[in-house]
Amino acid sequence: MKEFQDVSRKTERIFSAELVDDNLFEWNVKLHTIDGDSLLYRDMVETGSKFILLNITFPENFPFAPPFMRVLAPRIEGGFVLDGGAICMELLTPKGWSSAYTVEAVVLQFSAAVVKGKGRIDRTCKKAFSKKEAESAYKRLVKTHDKYGWVTPPKAEG
Repeated sequence: MKEFQDVSRKTERIFSAELVDDNLFEWNVKLHTIDGDSLLYRDMVETGSKFILLNITFPENFPFAPPFMRVLAPRIEGGFVLDGGAICMELLTPKGWSSAYTVEAVVLQFSAAVVKGKGRIDRTCKKAFSKKEAESAYKRLVKTHDKYGWVTPPKAEG
């Protein structure tokens, strides 16, 4: 509740948050500000996308365990966005999470990562991201990084 109130009080509107069905454990976050020099920003202008819609689900033991965060819209390819809109960021995994992280810090980190990873709006696929796909991609991500660490494995290894 405190975290939601802190986010709601912000006057600087880099992002905004609202509860999903009045549930404190699930938020939809609208990321309004993306680096204006990025290709993603240009895609957003060209497609009329005013924000990136994220969904954050908090476990009951938050902040001692990471939230599950995924992109809902627009459909983004690259930029550390995986199947179903899952997000590949170490800080969103049990090993990379710190209870000191705030929602604001996580959203801002995603904003930087999606640009650094050269995320683009996928204009060819009209299919919406699904939560089931995102959860499956997240589990594969954690398994892969548990095996290899947080380096990109060679393409020959998948």
